[in-house]
Amino acid sequence: VSDRFMNNAEAMIRKRDYLSLVAYCHRQNQSMARVAQKTLDFFTKYPSASFGDFADFAEAEGSRQAGLLSSRITYLADIGSIAPMVGLLGTVLGMIKSFLQISEFAGVKQMELAAGVSEALITTAAGLSIGIPALIFYSLFRGRVQKYIAELEAASTHLMALLHTQVEHQKPAEREVHSSSQRTREDY
Repeated sequence: VSDRFMNNAEAMIRKRDYLSLVAYCHRQNQSMARVAQKTLDFFTKYPSASFGDFADFAEAEGSRQAGLLSSRITYLADIGSIAPMVGLLGTVLGMIKSFLQISEFAGVKQMELAAGVSEALITTAAGLSIGIPALIFYSLFRGRVQKYIAELEAASTHLMALLHTQVEHQKPAEREVHSSSQRTREDY
């Protein structure tokens, strides 16, 4: 949520220039712009809907955008969880191999035993060297996503309050005329 977007959106809402705001939102690659655009599309298509309907719609779109942000990082958590398991599987397989070699001979052949234990430790180290960084990056990105979601919620609340103020001050007849003229302009 950039300050520039919020300032421009607020100015357009104060002017009741919803069509320009929808066009502006369409050109922006921000979650907040997508929430505002979808909400304003709903606002212009259903001018007789209650403000609660607009707020519910905005909240649903905000949740969808938050879900998209969160889904982009879940693979890191998956990698961080699976990689150590692969390493532990290698450890178990290497230990099984080592103990099978021990059981085949009356005397212990240290070289073959060392090779099996070495294989087990290498796979464990590989799994941990993948899993630990993946979990670190997941934690960092999860924190960023949570921050972005909080900013998105705050910005959405601000724009919805501003929109609500503008709608409350506009007479219902003006709102009907304004939204129908916007629909006419959208057709061109």
